[in-house]
Amino acid sequence: MNESMRMPGLEQKAGALSGGQSDRDVLAHGRAVLEAEGRAVLAASEMLGLSFCKAVRMIHECTGCVVVTGIGKAGLVARKITATLASLGSPAHFLHPAEAMHGDLGVLRGDDLLLALSQSGESEEITRLLPHVTALRVPIVAITGNPSSSLGRAASIVVSTGTLREACSLGLAPSTSTAVMLGLGDALALTVSSLREFSHDDFAQRHPGGSLGRKLATVDEVMQPLEACRVAKPHETVREVFGRTLPARRTGAVMIIDQAGTLAGIFTDSDLARLFERRNDAAIDAPIEAVMTGQPRTVRSGLRLSEAVGVLERHRVSELPVVDHAGRPVGLLDIVDLVGLVPPEMLPESVLAREARRAA
Repeated sequence: MNESMRMPGLEQKAGALSGGQSDRDVLAHGRAVLEAEGRAVLAASEMLGLSFCKAVRMIHECTGCVVVTGIGKAGLVARKITATLASLGSPAHFLHPAEAMHGDLGVLRGDDLLLALSQSGESEEITRLLPHVTALRVPIVAITGNPSSSLGRAASIVVSTGTLREACSLGLAPSTSTAVMLGLGDALALTVSSLREFSHDDFAQRHPGGSLGRKLATVDEVMQPLEACRVAKPHETVREVFGRTLPARRTGAVMIIDQAGTLAGIFTDSDLARLFERRNDAAIDAPIEAVMTGQPRTVRSGLRLSEAVGVLERHRVSELPVVDHAGRPVGLLDIVDLVGLVPPEMLPESVLAREARRAA
């Protein structure tokens, strides 16, 4: 079931440039490279057939690790495919084919699967590895442009890249071929991930750091915990509440908690400022429940941070109490905590502008 055919429209490569070429010529050259690689990837998608389906099933059903190998530029692509597989729920690691001959072959187990990349299918380091993999009875999925090559013949399944012309002016530097390999690797990894019904929660568990991790964080990870928040009982006066020593990290609101431990309301610094502006001294000495906002907007513990940001934006608020399933407050999400902690692109412009005014 190996698919092998010459990809149409890929015979042309980007012509060479001389030092005196204009910016227009340079741009045309760069676009020609991208167009050649893009056409090759699209042609590869049209070539997909039963062998791709079998490769997906093999990876999905693998009870061990997907061990990915390749040499040179194909090896670099193999490393990226390894990372994609692992991050999307398929245990995977990279095996350098040369190092495999000096002890690293020991990482292979009988329940593993080898995903081998070689456009020619005859890379010396790969062909030397094949008999040892076969002896271990480890199945091989090959991504190659030559199904009749040594790699193709040793593989259980071949996902063909087709016969390609590299996009470089010499027609030598791996470019079109590596683009297609990378595309096929992504197609395999993402299709298997879909079969696994890989969720946002699964993704978050594997990406706790960096910008991706912050985008997938929950409100619990960035909120001020209850013990660090300002809280009050409904019968306490505003003066009493604000006369107490503040927590080390000031929040922009007081949460009012009733006798049952549930959230009764919220009173913000903006609410206090309005009382002063109106010179409403009587309200300052009245129970805080008389001036609080009852039944405030809240978010549930465990909610994705990106969804909480949406609540902030839709309702134009700066503080969001975080409550448990029984409505008991467990913390407070303050816009101040978001600025600087989450990627700016997660914060709507109105939120950023409101915080800038607040800090001024």
